Amino acid sequence: MSIDVLHMSDPACPWAYSASPALAVLRWRFGDQLAWRLSMIGLSESADAYAARGYTATRQAAGRLSFRRFGMPFGLDVRERMQATGRACRAVVATRLAHPGRELAVFRALQWGHMTTTLLMDTDEGIAAAIADVPGIDAAAVVAALDSPEVSEAYEADRARARSAAGSPCEAMGRTATSDGQVRYTAPSLVFTAPDGRTLDAGGFQPLEVYDAALANLDPTLARRDEPSDPVEALADFPDGLTTAEVTALMTPRNSAPDRTAAERALIEAVGAGRATRRALGDDALWLAA
Repeated sequence: MSIDVLHMSDPACPWAYSASPALAVLRWRFGDQLAWRLSMIGLSESADAYAARGYTATRQAAGRLSFRRFGMPFGLDVRERMQATGRACRAVVATRLAHPGRELAVFRALQWGHMTTTLLMDTDEGIAAAIADVPGIDAAAVVAALDSPEVSEAYEADRARARSAAGSPCEAMGRTATSDGQVRYTAPSLVFTAPDGRTLDAGGFQPLEVYDAALANLDPTLARRDEPSDPVEALADFPDGLTTAEVTALMTPRNSAPDRTAAERALIEAVGAGRATRRALGDDALWLAA
């Protein structure tokens, strides 16, 4: 039986975005032994909330510099204004309802829209542009459904779930927030639940080792897949593509230091051999199997 993973996040959170390499390793290492559920936090419903706290579009763009150390692609162009996150979260929920199993792909496309472009991700036009090329979804239909009763009900359930962190281990660790009054989980927060009902929380940004230890304690019999020796082997498992940082994490042996240069060299050689493709993304790239 699989372990349930409740993944609470928001496509506008740079911490959640920076956790992508660790989450990719979990998916590779444990495969279908983990049953993932992606639930949206909805960090803000109005851009005014950020302005009231002193945030500006310039400050937001400059703030991405501090996240470069985690290796994910970023863009440094300044948007024309701050933006709310709730509408993009609704797009993930709408995808979950209309195209089950494709919500993660849409979530990642929305993350790239937030982190690498100047699209206004709280507008229907910006959301549509960000998810237009995601295979297997009807982007126009997803956007048209954002305010439907079904999406609104499911989205509010997600928001309520994210705001149930009072008294949780995450609150004890200081990995919760009260920016909108209630104690809520921060992005990304993972709640692991074993078949017998035992749970372990990993709140906010965490290193891979925290997730691995939690899973080992819940079920020491889980099979662990070794790291790929060839980046194309990894890309084949992730048909929507991987960033350089994600491929590097997948190829890093346990207890070894990541070697981004080696991973990137192997990816370039794969492109040269016609086995992979490279798509520019922010200040880096998205790599796909050819």
